[in-house]
Amino acid sequence: MHTCHAHLPCIPAIHTYKKDHGNGVGLYCILGVGGGVRVNGSQDFPSFPGGHANSISFAHRGELCQAKRIVVKLGSAVVTRGDECGLALGRLASIVEQVAMLQNQGREMMIVTSGAVAFGKQRLRHEILLSQSVRQALHSGQNQLKDVSVPVLEARACAAAGQSGLMALYEAMFSQYSTCTAQVLVTNLDFHDDQKRRNLNSTLQELLGMNIVPIVNTNDAVVPPPEPNSDLQGVISIKDNDSLAARLAVEMKADLLIALSDVEGLYDSPPGTDDAKLIDIFYPGDQQSITYGTKSRVGIGGMEAKVLPETRTRAEPCRPIQTRPHTDVKAALWALQGGTSVVIANGTNPKVTGHVITDIVEGKKVGTFFSEVKPAGPTVEHQAEMARNSGRTLATLRPDQRSEIICRLADRLVEKEEEILAANKIDMELAANEGKLSAALLNRLSLSPAKLGSLSTGLRQIAVASQDSLGRVLRRTRLAHNLELEQITVPIGVLLVIFEARPDCLPQVSSLAIASGNALLAKGGKEAANTNRILHELTQEALDIHGVQEAVQLVSTREEVEDLCRLDEMIDLIIPRGSSQLVRNIQRAARGIPVLGHSEGICHVYVDSEANADKVIKIVRDSKCDYPAACNAMETLLVHRDILSTPEFDQIIDMLRTEQVKIHAGPRFASFLTFRPSEVKSLRTEYGDLECCIEVVDSMQEAVDHIHRYGSSHTDVIVTENEDTAEQFLQQLDSACVFWNTSSRFSDGYRFGLGAEVGISTARIHARGPVGLDGLLTTKWVLRGNGHTAADFSEQGTMKYLHENLPVTPPRPRQTAAQSED
Repeated sequence: MHTCHAHLPCIPAIHTYKKDHGNGVGLYCILGVGGGVRVNGSQDFPSFPGGHANSISFAHRGELCQAKRIVVKLGSAVVTRGDECGLALGRLASIVEQVAMLQNQGREMMIVTSGAVAFGKQRLRHEILLSQSVRQALHSGQNQLKDVSVPVLEARACAAAGQSGLMALYEAMFSQYSTCTAQVLVTNLDFHDDQKRRNLNSTLQELLGMNIVPIVNTNDAVVPPPEPNSDLQGVISIKDNDSLAARLAVEMKADLLIALSDVEGLYDSPPGTDDAKLIDIFYPGDQQSITYGTKSRVGIGGMEAKVLPETRTRAEPCRPIQTRPHTDVKAALWALQGGTSVVIANGTNPKVTGHVITDIVEGKKVGTFFSEVKPAGPTVEHQAEMARNSGRTLATLRPDQRSEIICRLADRLVEKEEEILAANKIDMELAANEGKLSAALLNRLSLSPAKLGSLSTGLRQIAVASQDSLGRVLRRTRLAHNLELEQITVPIGVLLVIFEARPDCLPQVSSLAIASGNALLAKGGKEAANTNRILHELTQEALDIHGVQEAVQLVSTREEVEDLCRLDEMIDLIIPRGSSQLVRNIQRAARGIPVLGHSEGICHVYVDSEANADKVIKIVRDSKCDYPAACNAMETLLVHRDILSTPEFDQIIDMLRTEQVKIHAGPRFASFLTFRPSEVKSLRTEYGDLECCIEVVDSMQEAVDHIHRYGSSHTDVIVTENEDTAEQFLQQLDSACVFWNTSSRFSDGYRFGLGAEVGISTARIHARGPVGLDGLLTTKWVLRGNGHTAADFSEQGTMKYLHENLPVTPPRPRQTAAQSED
């Protein structure tokens, strides 16, 4: 009978050699830079008989949620315990739960599993120990038994003993989710024989059609030992479950192959080394060489698969790519070429095992995603690295040089007004056609000549403030003779600013980052993509006058916000600018990275019994109606009980109705009304529109208590003519901004004279309220001595501490490279 072979993707030739690491011998493979696959002299093989030759894999992670048919490969290290004897039941249970969940969503799930050898080893060891103990007891006639040893167990025997138990375990686990399973054992011959392959395909198709999860494994009880370089005519031999999973995925036209092992994914250098970085997207066309590590600790073929290749930018030289043994390189690439998307991820990490499969299907940044589409630009990790390196140079510039960059950007905003407004018009038209943005958000998205002019003015204020911000000495102390300590201001590092439909935010935060010497990753909303692009180009043009163009990066890739929040080794501070929901999502997602911002802007205006009526009308109107979508807009109006029945209160209601503000009655206010407006659902509500809540209080103290209970510590106002009452309110209220007889809308960096702000913080540490230039600085301690040691100040030492406070001096002038050359 004719034997039909599936074919390998076009990858360069593979050569192997061994290298001694000092603690063992590892296998290194180098892929040549020639044409297609040449395995044992064979030529290229472009088609995929039995597979989906014309299929195209997903190009981006975000498309993985569309995967209908999914193969999950469980490596030996995932299924088995660390002692290699028995199964990791907890880990396996969480994986079963995820597979069952996806199956119940209507997807077609298949599992390729290891574990039979380990399960059988546990079983046979127990039987051997029991048998030896019984024999020893019978022969010795003594109750005390000597130590018994277990012989080395042959893997095939272990597999034979473990298959039934492994399958019974899967059946029991899946039955908890009302999911049926079926066992399928295969060998290499099942794929090489046309009839057997058709039978296998038909069986699997029928099982999937009946909503059954096939659990597939190589029949390790009869499979011959794998031979090096035994692939014939481009066929991936079924040596282990990596190659089996790839072969099965292609044969069954699977949309996605998830390969779980004990590595996080692909790295640019050996995992565990200081500089090793996980690669998010692996594009096969960039590869030139790979190095291999070790194979699995258990199983027949097992972990011969965990590739660790490296992507590189055009500017980077060719460096070796680190990987594990080469069967999975071929398996993953073979599946990818066959139209199946591939993700390699860690299935043993207890922090993520419970959701690793569902996270991958949801498109989250887990493991390494194989894509045939070359990334359009640098990865966000590379952008962060470029920004940090350039930001360190930015921090060494003289204050007048940083100021010059900001002034240049301010000039370009005016000079390029037509181009900016044209790009903004495109964004506005697209947003209007989609109809997804509210009127308030469309207003934020819109730019005008007046907005650009105001923006340019604000940038010049930042330029002036930047002259003495960085390197400012905050404290000087003489610890001892010729031993002086200084505390000076320094940049925080790399900032990630995430903003929604507000393109004016980009030049503002860029200027603040430049003034404070910080690197910046800016992630803007897609609604403002065209406007953000030209504003970023102008920012980089300004930065380039002093050679720090890469200090500000615009993240325009398909990165999800949650994925960006995981870059804790690259980002030092996250600043969200947008809706309360956006801020809350970021605060939840940011693990290990500080978030500067506020989740809600529930601002109050309290009208005291001794308030001036004219001031009340002006302040309430401005606080609510000037810009209802702003985070500093009034959301709750608190009124003293004594003014309820006065003409002044009627004037407030009339004004709000004239301004078309929808009123919600608080519980106490509603009790005073016969015909009342709708009662508020919650006193802790940020409306962000022409709506507000009105509630009644008996005193200033009750107003403070109400705000502490229902407010968000953002901005709160008292309107009164009684100075003592006002001062008590200002002192007692624990909010970031507390005002007397003025609108809540003054809570703004520009209005505070900060030039601009990166946001308003309600945090308790570092920065509160509108955060301008100073909020983007931290400090470091600089100690200057002359051979001093701690031992000099011990009981036997010759020196004593002085701890004298010294006058603070202006920042020390920085010497540039050009000056040093002179």
